[in-house]
Amino acid sequence: MIEARHLRVLRAVSATGSFSAAARELGCTQPAVSQQMKALEASAGTALLIRTGREMRLTQAGEALVRHAAGILAGLTAAEEEVAAIAGLRAGRVRLVSFPSGSSTLVPGALAALRAEHPGTQVSLVEAEPPRSVDLLREGDCDIALAFRYGATGGEWDDLVVRPLLTDRLIGLLPEGHRLAGTSSVSIGELADESWIAGCPRCRRQLVEVCEESGFAPRIDFATDDYPAVMGLVGAGLGVAVLPELAVESVRPKGARAVPVEPAIEREIVALTLPDLARVPAVAATLDQLARTAAR
Repeated sequence: MIEARHLRVLRAVSATGSFSAAARELGCTQPAVSQQMKALEASAGTALLIRTGREMRLTQAGEALVRHAAGILAGLTAAEEEVAAIAGLRAGRVRLVSFPSGSSTLVPGALAALRAEHPGTQVSLVEAEPPRSVDLLREGDCDIALAFRYGATGGEWDDLVVRPLLTDRLIGLLPEGHRLAGTSSVSIGELADESWIAGCPRCRRQLVEVCEESGFAPRIDFATDDYPAVMGLVGAGLGVAVLPELAVESVRPKGARAVPVEPAIEREIVALTLPDLARVPAVAATLDQLARTAAR
C-alpha cells in the first residue's frame, strides 16, 4: 500500500533533485528519506528513481506517481480538514496565494473578517502572479489562488472551481502636467507618440494588443513589475502607463493623474481552488469572505 508520507517524500526528492536537499526541506535526516523511498519502491513494485553519481532522476513510473501525488495529497488534506470540522474542532488551515494588487486590496479585508468570524482558522499568504499561482494550486502547494485573466480562454481552468470576484478595469496614468491629464477619458490612440512604462508581463501583452488594434506599437522605454515604481516614473514625467484599477487603489499616485482609457481594457478577478478543497469548511469560508469583500 502506498502511504501519503511516502508520496510527500517522493515529491520533495523530485523537486529538489537529491535525498539530502529533500531531507532539509522536510526537516528530517537523509537516511530517513532513503528508507522511505525504498519502502515506496517496494510498495510500487518497481524502481522510481535512477541514481547516477550525484544526479538523480525519476523513472517513467516515478514521473507517473509524482503527477498523481498532488491530487492524492490534496484529497487527503480535504478529507482531514472536513473530518476535523465535522468532529467539532472548529479549526482549519488555508494556504492562500495572491497577486500583489489583490494582496493589498482584497485580501486584508477578507482575512480580517474571516478571523473575526472564525478565530480558529489559520491563513497563510504568499504572492505569485498567474499562471504560476494556478500551477501552485494544481501542484498541491496552496488551497486558494487569487488570479486574473484578460478574456475567457477556453478550458484553461476547467479542472478547477472558479469563484468570480470582480471585473477590474485598467486605468491610464499620466503625468499631472500632461495635455490629457484633465480629461474624463483618453483614447489609447491619443498616446501613440508617448514614452510608455510597462507593468507586469500579462498587462503588457494586453496593452500591446490594444495599441496594435489602434494602429501603433507602444514605445516601451521603462519596464518594471513594481507598481509604485511605475507610478513614480509617471509622476516624474518620464512616460505614461496603464495599470489595473486595484493597483491604483493600493498605491496613491504622486504627481500622476489616473484617467480611464478607451477602448476599455478589463481583467476578470477570480478565486480558484480544487474541487475536493472547495468542500473544506475553512476554504469555503475564505472564498465567501473574498467574494463579500470584492462586492463592497
